[in-house]
Amino acid sequence: MQQFIEFIGNHYLLSSAWIALMVLLVYSMVSSKLSPVKELGTHEVTMLMNKQDAVVIDIRSQNEFKKGHILGAKQVPAEKVSKGDFSTLENSKDKPIIVVCAMGMTAKRTAAQMLKAGFSQVSVLKGGMNAWQSANLPVAK
Repeated sequence: MQQFIEFIGNHYLLSSAWIALMVLLVYSMVSSKLSPVKELGTHEVTMLMNKQDAVVIDIRSQNEFKKGHILGAKQVPAEKVSKGDFSTLENSKDKPIIVVCAMGMTAKRTAAQMLKAGFSQVSVLKGGMNAWQSANLPVAK
């Protein structure tokens, strides 16, 4: 224990950086557990699509969407997403909705906007289209 305290005293910048990283890691884990937006893996998404007729919303650009997207996915332009305009999805408010982006990062913000707009079951594909393609799941072009 004495060596540990001595190390912290001699390397306070390194120790501070390590503590800051640990705090950020714990914060990230806790916020993801408490978030109303759930991240689903590729297996869970395919189960929702097959059993509960989930709607897949792709928020990537039109060019990325044309290069390959999940079968049956609807592309919502970035302009509509940034404005919070989900009027094209009004008839799907009570269905499970899965938001997909390239890597799963920007989809969380869109899913949170959708929850605020009154959609009841919104989830995010963990890892985005990269995870979908890595799992060798079918892609439409």
